[in-house]
Amino acid sequence: MSDGPVKRSLTLKGHRTSVSLEDEFWLAFRDIAREKDIPINVLAAEIDVSRNPETGLASAIRVFILNWYRSRS
Repeated sequence: MSDGPVKRSLTLKGHRTSVSLEDEFWLAFRDIAREKDIPINVLAAEIDVSRNPETGLASAIRVFILNWYRSRS
């Protein structure tokens, strides 16, 4: 397990934003983007558009990843 969240930058709607996720989530997020054959920023933008405005982006990404892997089992 990682020590804690790692902050990385993403570009959404032409603007840079920082998202803090644990390394395991970053790895899974990249794997999903690769499997979908889209850049990670595009996947992040899709999640951003579909999330509840009261839900933070990092939380929305974590839930997306969880649901992605649940749907595969």
